[in-house]
Amino acid sequence: MRSIWNGSISFGLVSIPIKLMNATENHAISFRQIHLEDGGRIRYRKFCELEDREVAQAEIGKGYEDADGSVIPITDEDLAQLPIPTTKTIEIVAFVPEDLIDPLQMDTAYYLCANGTPAAKPYTLLREALGRTGKVAIAKFALRGRERLGMLRAVGDVLAMHALLWPDEIRAPEGVAPEGNITVRDKELDLADALMDTLGEVDLDELHDEYREAVEDLIAAKAEGKEPPTAPAPEGGKVLDLMAALEKSVRVAKEARGAGEQGAQQRAEVTRLPQRKAARAEPKETGGKKRAPATKKTAAKPGTTANRTAAKQTTAKQTATEQTTTEQSATKKTAAKKTAAKKTPAKKTAAKKATAKGA
Repeated sequence: MRSIWNGSISFGLVSIPIKLMNATENHAISFRQIHLEDGGRIRYRKFCELEDREVAQAEIGKGYEDADGSVIPITDEDLAQLPIPTTKTIEIVAFVPEDLIDPLQMDTAYYLCANGTPAAKPYTLLREALGRTGKVAIAKFALRGRERLGMLRAVGDVLAMHALLWPDEIRAPEGVAPEGNITVRDKELDLADALMDTLGEVDLDELHDEYREAVEDLIAAKAEGKEPPTAPAPEGGKVLDLMAALEKSVRVAKEARGAGEQGAQQRAEVTRLPQRKAARAEPKETGGKKRAPATKKTAAKPGTTANRTAAKQTTAKQTATEQTTTEQSATKKTAAKKTAAKKTPAKKTAAKKATAKGA
């Protein structure tokens, strides 16, 4: 990068030689002024009004026009010899918290580069001190014919400086706020909060200038003699219900975010295929119709459902038969015991009679 200003940073008795470089660049597409009738370029020529002739750039200098119309010449040497320290020095006047700076004051951004090997150590010291404390340095410097405010901060491994507008250069917002007493309901605020939460954060590196791309497409189409792309017709002005618009916005944002998360999940996870089911013993009935009974019987193979069913039935029959046999045996034993019991008293009676006769 090319330096646009050489000087030094000064804080206390420390002086750091630096080079000032632009931190930003303009990617806007520039247009030329042309003559509509024939497309010829429109150029501006610099004329001296006293001599009525065109002058070269080397003959042009600076001058201040006084109230009476007279012009006072001012040279670059005059500006360089101004009796102020900021002509070649970025003079740090204070260190403050970063949130103390109003973003409205921020202007052009610059990078500060250490100029020479001796400047590396104090440059690194200032950068590390700003990074550790979380503060920024407020400084004054002169550039392009005027003194400005600056804010120095640590950005990675380098020091950056933002030119700041003077406080009296910030306009008061008079007549900007809506007139009248406008009330916002809590439900509307809740929906607005929900919409903000749903939209979430954004990676600024993914944002790009779509307008510039559209202009480039337009130029390319015209250069190739093609019909340039056209924008859709704008919809007519509609008076929208704020609540309905907020609710729809929240719904659309949630759907878009859910689709994005689902797509990311599908990309990250491996989808397992379902296992194949075992073949059915019989075809599935369809259409609510019952299958006609088979005309031929097929012998059941060992291990089949029919074979297992027959085995179960046989076992049940055997169990029933065994139970019946057991019951019959028990009945016979009971009857035998009763008969034996009847015979025993009869024998005793006969024995008693025989004894009596012998006596």
